[in-house]
Amino acid sequence: MRSSRIFAAAAGMAGAIFLTAGNASAIGPAAPHVANPESNVTMVAVPREVPEQYKRRVVRFTTTEKPGTIIVDTNNKYLYYIEGPNSATRYGIGVGREGFGWSGVVNVGRKAEWPEWRPPAEMRARERRAGRILPEVQEGGIDNPLGARAMYLYKGGRDTIFRIHGTNQPWTIGLNMSSGCIRMMNKDVEHLYSRADIGTKVIVIGPGNRQGKVDYEDRGIDIFRTIFGG
Repeated sequence: MRSSRIFAAAAGMAGAIFLTAGNASAIGPAAPHVANPESNVTMVAVPREVPEQYKRRVVRFTTTEKPGTIIVDTNNKYLYYIEGPNSATRYGIGVGREGFGWSGVVNVGRKAEWPEWRPPAEMRARERRAGRILPEVQEGGIDNPLGARAMYLYKGGRDTIFRIHGTNQPWTIGLNMSSGCIRMMNKDVEHLYSRADIGTKVIVIGPGNRQGKVDYEDRGIDIFRTIFGG
């Protein structure tokens, strides 16, 4: 009895932060289930709110890159769309396994609204070992892990297999996940999608320094532009 009360109290405190880095999955919209190892009770963890620092904001931003460029900071979980001199829109992102160790300079080569999802063979095999069967193709829709929009990143005219996409699990923004590339809240990816054209330059900053030297500084929220726009 005492151990059950302790577990229930601990679960209540941890509900909002249950999805720690590396534990979240890109598959399916449902909140994760937590099994109590001391009983037969299964509990549902309450999805956490997206932390304030990962909500869309206009920031004061200095860089030598041109307006319209996208800079993805995988370490700090931010994506920047450069607006003009000293200004960028900053979005919170989640970074999947495929994006952990990748960096480079690419371009948006293709865009899709409510894209279909084709999980890689390696992912299907991994999930099958865990007892979950993934389809070869999942049609676009509200339950699709790629969310409302996808921007496919190309290098030299070839698909890199990396994507910027939405998610049906907004509570994973700001985290590392077991699957996926660069994910955004659906409302944010729709906002970016409407502005980033085919050919948009995308700089992904991460391990390996393959993106080369990138000069930029996030100087914090631009209160005036955040409130009034412009």
